[in-house]
Amino acid sequence: MTDMKKDELAEDQAQINDPLSLDGMDAEIEALRAERDEFRDRYMRALADAENIRKRGERDRREAEQYGGSKLARDLLPVYDNLRRALDTAGDAKDDPATKALVEGVELTLRELLNTFNRHGMKPVNPQTGDSFDPQLHQAMFEAPLPGTKAGDIIQVMTEGFMLHDRLLRPAQVGVSSTPKS
Repeated sequence: MTDMKKDELAEDQAQINDPLSLDGMDAEIEALRAERDEFRDRYMRALADAENIRKRGERDRREAEQYGGSKLARDLLPVYDNLRRALDTAGDAKDDPATKALVEGVELTLRELLNTFNRHGMKPVNPQTGDSFDPQLHQAMFEAPLPGTKAGDIIQVMTEGFMLHDRLLRPAQVGVSSTPKS
């Protein structure tokens, strides 16, 4: 062995035997462990953030797919209402041969519109006279006392409501009885 290598080995041995040198190494090891733990924590947080962003994006995509057309659907509801009113007012004219084809055309158009609504998850909310008023599905347009009914019973339906999947697109507009309990 050369003298230089012997000197290096002796120096290394002296550092190992030197307690101050070991404390310095321990401190350095602890600092490296703390830095490693910090990086691991930051990595895990970044990974969790990325997973949350992915889930939020997936949820937003599903909602956009289901409810993205709600504005168009809401804009089509007056068309439905007008076709329904046209059929209601044509009640006596259905027997007239001159208007029979027109009434049938309006009925077919209304049926096709309802089929399209169903294909896209729109379902009518069609309360009946005598049903109880549900503020989650109905909008009270007026209150009137009507003999033979209880307070909160539906006495007239002005327009049907519609649900888009599980959300209320438009409440059914109804008249409600205000007959006091006797």
